[in-house]
Amino acid sequence: MAFEITEREREGIAILAIKGRLTAGESNPMREKITELIAAGKTKIILDLTHVEYIDSTGLGGLVIGYTQLKKAGGALKLMRLNRRNVELLALTRLHTVFEVFAEEQDAVNSFFPGREIKRFDILAFVKNQQHESHE
Repeated sequence: MAFEITEREREGIAILAIKGRLTAGESNPMREKITELIAAGKTKIILDLTHVEYIDSTGLGGLVIGYTQLKKAGGALKLMRLNRRNVELLALTRLHTVFEVFAEEQDAVNSFFPGREIKRFDILAFVKNQQHESHE
């Protein structure tokens, strides 16, 4: 699967739909896109990871670099719609303590607006539930 980034906007938030693998050879275009958005003054970004089947250590590093760049620019990077493997990877690396993760786009968008109701994705409950189901 070729690596693709599709950009759209919702309520002033840039949503980047990533398709492919976030690996050593593929995380640079994502980082470049984030840098480009920051330069354009867009510092509120959600990464839609619905179609990312695999993330390696370099891909994780790219996510952290993007997060750090945006934080320094006064913005934020949030993640949504991770598959089971990628949720487990965030839990294993303890990066679930860094990134805000959401199951639904509306909750991710709402998280940028104080006072709006949001439903956070409970990553630890998800992992425990998956482990419980795999033992049955």
